[in-house]
Amino acid sequence: MSNRDLLNRVVREHSIDGVMHFAASIEAGESMKMPEKYFRNNTANTLSLLETMLECGVTRLVFSSTAALYGDPERTPIEEDDSLKPTNAYGESKLLVERMLAWFHRIHGLRYASLRYFNAAGATAGLGEDHCPESHLIPIVLQAALGQRKSVSIYGTDYSTPDGTCIRDYIHVSDLSTAHLLAFDRLGSGKDPEQLIYNLGSGRGFSVREVIDVVRRVTGQQIQVEECPRRAGDPPVLVASSEKIKRELHWAPKFSNLEDIVASAWSWRQQYPQGYGKATAHNTGEK
Repeated sequence: MSNRDLLNRVVREHSIDGVMHFAASIEAGESMKMPEKYFRNNTANTLSLLETMLECGVTRLVFSSTAALYGDPERTPIEEDDSLKPTNAYGESKLLVERMLAWFHRIHGLRYASLRYFNAAGATAGLGEDHCPESHLIPIVLQAALGQRKSVSIYGTDYSTPDGTCIRDYIHVSDLSTAHLLAFDRLGSGKDPEQLIYNLGSGRGFSVREVIDVVRRVTGQQIQVEECPRRAGDPPVLVASSEKIKRELHWAPKFSNLEDIVASAWSWRQQYPQGYGKATAHNTGEK
């Protein structure tokens, strides 16, 4: 992303006519310790991409944004025109990108969609969630179910929520993929609006404790927990309204409950207990 010459060469050699931009650092907690990393990687490098697109005549972009833009929301579920007040540097780095996109749209005619994700989760038959180090809640709890962790840390148990832990909205990765394709097609259709902003979530929130309980039910395993202090920058509740994208692009999520999402992730994790390239004997051959 930071290599303008390489970006320019790739775009020209492959006759790129549109971009889906997913590349970013995404850890809210880390961003409160190393904000410079997030403004460099997420904001400055996206400017390099936009400059390359402008230079090469590419006018269509789908941007992977985040619910972290809303910070501690004034209402739930959150709608797209609600206030944008990030509580961490990660969210701010993405908000700066959205502001750049609006100006590129206004001045250069960039056609873009900004998709504000809530918590992407789940897996398909051969593709799952595998970070190193792992920092996402569902795969962490699944690792505990496999005996790869002694316990799961809960960061903050005194939030203003029913059980004291943070509440988040989870969306299956396949439903996210469908939304990207719909947005990308809309941008190429020549129809207004050329500036699309959508929330992507299930519309229902689950607390950290509820997620752990769902994993216990799906896996049949006991999960030990360790209660820890809050992390800086974590809002108590983030739950989306996705009615706008359903109405305008006819997006229809197929995974409507958390148990189905967790079950898909558990199926993949059993097949790949150590992550990619280290499947069990039941592996189907995907790499």
